[in-house]
Amino acid sequence: MSNIYIQEPPTSGKVLLETTVGDIDIELWAKETPKACRNFIQLCLEGYYNGTIFHRVIKGFIAQGGDPTGDGTGGESIYGKPFQDEFHSRLRFARRGLVAMANGGVPHDNGSQFFFTLAACPHLQGKHTIFGKVMGETLFNMLKLEDALVDRDDKPLYPHKILKAVVLSNPFPDIVPRVLPGTTKKDGEEREGFKKKKSRAGVKDFKLLSFGEEAEEDEEEVAEANKLFANKGKSTHDLLSDPKLSSEPAVDEASLVGWKDEGSGEEDQEYDRFGKKDGLKLEQVRNRLIEAKKKKEDAPIAPEANDSDEEEEYTLGQDRKKESSKRAEEIREEIRKLKKEMKRDRNPTKEEEQEKDESTSERVKDMSSSADNELMKSYKDELEKFTESHKKIPPKGEKREAQTMAMLKNFHKRLKQAKDKAMEDEEAGVKTEELNAEEVEEDLDGRAGDN
Repeated sequence: MSNIYIQEPPTSGKVLLETTVGDIDIELWAKETPKACRNFIQLCLEGYYNGTIFHRVIKGFIAQGGDPTGDGTGGESIYGKPFQDEFHSRLRFARRGLVAMANGGVPHDNGSQFFFTLAACPHLQGKHTIFGKVMGETLFNMLKLEDALVDRDDKPLYPHKILKAVVLSNPFPDIVPRVLPGTTKKDGEEREGFKKKKSRAGVKDFKLLSFGEEAEEDEEEVAEANKLFANKGKSTHDLLSDPKLSSEPAVDEASLVGWKDEGSGEEDQEYDRFGKKDGLKLEQVRNRLIEAKKKKEDAPIAPEANDSDEEEEYTLGQDRKKESSKRAEEIREEIRKLKKEMKRDRNPTKEEEQEKDESTSERVKDMSSSADNELMKSYKDELEKFTESHKKIPPKGEKREAQTMAMLKNFHKRLKQAKDKAMEDEEAGVKTEELNAEEVEEDLDGRAGDN
């Protein structure tokens, strides 16, 4: 089954059919069958299929729909006439869940009717245009159409309906849906999915509340306050409740009233605005800075909690790192020791070899003193031979190679000797056979002369 899906080309459009058996997702082959897909998508956008029934269901074969008349005789394409068939070598009726155009048994007779395949239909190949497939678990919703009760003409007794067709992915952005006869422009917009929700302004009905009068009074007060302060800027004192912010005004109102009243002309007002006002502000700022410095000098320096927490976290991290580094060093030491021991076992030193030889000789002596029977003697002799032969074996290196080469030469000599001996034996056998044959001939000749 997976091979079938791999052979099919990729899709480039998607439509959702909301039916009485559930949602059915259809993916379209718009590149392979552009006419059929454009026809199907535009009819979906226009709401052509909304409310239509599946008027023909053959179990194990097809479920057909898309006819607004509901009897299989109606249905028109967007082109105003039947359009041509579109066949593709990679689109075949090889499985269930395919969507194809229905026709009247005549080539190039496609309108609005379509059908779903409920099984493989190879005999329909080359007769109907395959333009889509049912995707995902919605395939099982589509298969529920097969369970409908039908009459002799394969018409369901209780037909299932297409409630709504929604285009999820439109590969043809140039499509302009038509306003079909018998429908208004508003209906067309609803079918296309352009229906806009009317937004109604919320109105508070205080009569429904038990404390409605109080709430209404509060609401009026808030509205009046908003009107008053709508164009005025708010300071940080109004927005924040910060104890660091001083409650004292930056400039005394009395001084401001004084310098405002003193000036009579425009020149005096400008002088007061840029002279007295700036001088007062500078003096107040200097006084505040001096007071702040004095407070800082008098206050004891206390360590901040955040710094201490950071130091504690840092020390904790250091301890963990130290512990992990110690463990790593211990593991490395153990690995080094193991490597050294393995090297010693592989390449023992001369002293260790001497110790081993001495230990073996001591064991042999002990065994010889304790062994009195013949078995122990034979074992002792074999052990001595083995130790002597083992001592004769040189250590690994050039001497060992020379010994092996000498053993090879000796082996070759023995082979040659055996071969020569076999050849001599063969020659001797041939000679004996010849002598025997001559003797037999002489005997035969002598017997013939006697006769």
